[in-house]
Amino acid sequence: MITEELIFATLGEKGFEQLTKAFYRRVREDELIGPMYPDQDWAGAEERLREFLLFRFGAVTRYLEKRGHPRLRARHMPFRIGIAERDRWVLLMGEATEEVVADAGVRDALMEFFAQVADFLRNTPEEGE
Repeated sequence: MITEELIFATLGEKGFEQLTKAFYRRVREDELIGPMYPDQDWAGAEERLREFLLFRFGAVTRYLEKRGHPRLRARHMPFRIGIAERDRWVLLMGEATEEVVADAGVRDALMEFFAQVADFLRNTPEEGE
């Protein structure tokens, strides 16, 4: 079984830094979710995601020290996040994960986590729901 500890031991801080860089390199070019990010805050967005992942998987406390409880739903409420946005975020994160993470089991575990978080952050009901 792939645990959070194993994920952190496999990637370490450097791996999570590479992952967030690979992800945001894609987001900057994306026409659907890229515009959600303020042009002047790309570095801040990357840092916040990296620090959150380090907290979540490695119990590194910098995120909590700087921002307090993650409150992910509240922090993402200003943005329209429907199925299309969720799916694009997961796609781009999947591409970044494929690029950075060599271990297939760790990749799968991370993608399961990312899919759950992305679905949790949806705040716009789609027709028929």
